Amino acid sequence: MKELHTIPKKSPFKYEGSLEEGIILYFGTGRKEKMNQKQCLLLLDNFKGKRVVVGRSFNSPPPHSLGEWLLTNVSKRAIASYVAPVLIEEGFAKWVGSKEIQFTIDNSQ
Repeated sequence: MKELHTIPKKSPFKYEGSLEEGIILYFGTGRKEKMNQKQCLLLLDNFKGKRVVVGRSFNSPPPHSLGEWLLTNVSKRAIASYVAPVLIEEGFAKWVGSKEIQFTIDNSQ
């Protein structure tokens, strides 16, 4: 299990697994959220090569943001602030400013 921090608040959280196999996020007080392999691969394919706003909003993330995609396709919880650092940790994206990430063009790591 790896420990990372959200951006910008630097709140610690943990995750296990990989974006190629599926992940489980552990955050807050005993909360967890699972992204299965299919969801992870769809996310990587959808955003491949794109620069997007993370969209950490709990109520209304910006259109076409990572947060909007996650709310629509994975969970009704706002988990973009956890998924973005995992994407970066695993080499699928990099931070470009405080609110955006740039996905790699080739997702075959």
